[in-house]
Amino acid sequence: MTDIHPTAIVDSKAKVGDGVVIGPYCVVEAGVTLGDSVRLHSHVVVGGLTRIGAETEIYPFASIGLPPQDLKYSGEHSELIIGERNRIREHVTMNPGTSEGGMITRVGDDCLFMVGSHVAHDCLMGDHIVMANNATLAGHVVVGDYAILGGLSAVHQFVRIGRHAIVGGMSGVENDVIPYGSVMGDRARLSGLNVIGLKRRNFAKDEIHNLRTAYRMLFAEEGTLQERIDDVAGLFGDNADILEIVDFMRADSSRGLTQPR
Repeated sequence: MTDIHPTAIVDSKAKVGDGVVIGPYCVVEAGVTLGDSVRLHSHVVVGGLTRIGAETEIYPFASIGLPPQDLKYSGEHSELIIGERNRIREHVTMNPGTSEGGMITRVGDDCLFMVGSHVAHDCLMGDHIVMANNATLAGHVVVGDYAILGGLSAVHQFVRIGRHAIVGGMSGVENDVIPYGSVMGDRARLSGLNVIGLKRRNFAKDEIHNLRTAYRMLFAEEGTLQERIDDVAGLFGDNADILEIVDFMRADSSRGLTQPR
């Protein structure tokens, strides 16, 4: 059974799943789909062509699915797709995609978006991501599974954040961050691997040791970056975690790689 507060405004064309709770003064527009057991606390606005997966919980004053903050946006019917079991805290903003970026902004499952965080148009986000208070993504950013973005951090448009990476608080990220990497600083620089995060996710000691060895080789002073990438690929050709870093570094990107200072 759904529970819709009498002060909430829910368009009759919105699709509302079983067990949905919509609190006081919420607004749900016509193109919205709320999965089963979604909960909107008071004063939440959900608009546009937005789909929210089951058991996602959204706290007061969040603005979800309203038009993107992009001067090129001209009213195209783009989408925001949010997965299941996400926690979206107060004053979070998420915008749909644009014609310049595939028309979709996508958020995975089991993510935590703390107070005031922002997901811009055309971002593609994996699962189990944490964005701390007031962390912000510009348009077209890609964030891998289990990444953590510290409070007040800001990520430049078109940047890629690899899986299991961590961005320190108050960091400005202008370039791609390798999987498992740790970056920090006013203009973020690579400071090593996210070892604490890897331990918390039960990576074995030998797995972390191999990642550290590969990291030192990739960012050594000898040879060109391409030569070092090839050397690591040859030495660790059967290691999926390290090959993930290698493939990430080899992939086409409009941004450079964040490197050590």
